[in-house]
Amino acid sequence: MFAWADTKRGLAALLALALVPAAAAQARDYGLGRTPSEAEIARWDIDIRPDGKGLPKGSGTAKEGEAVYIEKCASCHGDFAEGAGRYPALIGGEGSLDTNEPVKTIGSYWPFASTVWDYVHRAMPFGNAQSLTDDETYALTAYLLYANQLIEYDHTLNQDNLADVTMPNEDGFHRKERPEFPDEQACMADCKESVEIVGRATNIGVTPDEESGGGPGDQAAASGSGEGDQGTKLAGDPQAGKKVYQQCSACHTIEDGGAHRMGPNLHGVMGREAGGVPGFNGYSPAMKESEVVWRAETLKKYLANPREFMPGTRMPFAGIDDEKALQDLIAYLEQAS
Repeated sequence: MFAWADTKRGLAALLALALVPAAAAQARDYGLGRTPSEAEIARWDIDIRPDGKGLPKGSGTAKEGEAVYIEKCASCHGDFAEGAGRYPALIGGEGSLDTNEPVKTIGSYWPFASTVWDYVHRAMPFGNAQSLTDDETYALTAYLLYANQLIEYDHTLNQDNLADVTMPNEDGFHRKERPEFPDEQACMADCKESVEIVGRATNIGVTPDEESGGGPGDQAAASGSGEGDQGTKLAGDPQAGKKVYQQCSACHTIEDGGAHRMGPNLHGVMGREAGGVPGFNGYSPAMKESEVVWRAETLKKYLANPREFMPGTRMPFAGIDDEKALQDLIAYLEQAS
């Protein structure tokens, strides 16, 4: 997307090839093809550059975009952009890019605010791409930036100021220049005798571990989750639970001293009273007045169906209906916190 330095010129050339016969280069006219009009080129020329060049006139606020999001996006990406099912989260993931399981969202990964507008406009909503008006796209972009705490709720985005929004990972991208080779064929001398693997993509326990002969899931399969209410012990795999936790990480951090997001930091959650994290002001009255203490069994009931366990909770998560995933998640919460 970022490599298209001049899409308009490229499209003009492409359409010219389609509409004008190749024989024209030989000054021969077969009566086929024509030069594309400016209007035809404009219909294809919809890309937006990182500096905002190409943005059409329009405007929108997060307040306006919230209604559009709920109607056209929430069914896939969750009520609060936290992700749903196999559809990705659009918020969260801060500080995860240098881990084995990076969470790439608008807030944690995307380098330019104009990219949000460009992608939403050309590819969303799923199954009905390019159906949004320019103003709806500005409003949706504003809402997504607001959800990632990058602009205020009433901030008006338009073609003149959208590119001024600084994204957290803007410095994480750079333009890589192509190496220049001499005219003669590149020499393949002094090659390394062996190759060392210094990094891997997300480890999902499929590739065998060279030392143990098994994946991380095999190594942790027998681990337990610890004591719950009245000595109840829930068997769970923390390594598998870490993967389940990815759907929680959009709203919660878990490391010691982690920032609050849409939900409170979960470090030390085991044995803690519900609604008792200092500095977090987003609790519902139902949570603060519940007198629930988070242990394995109470967490299991809550995470299986938050609204049923605690009517009035503000947590938008629908719940986990997979018994093993629940136990794995609780084991991870206990281990990690």
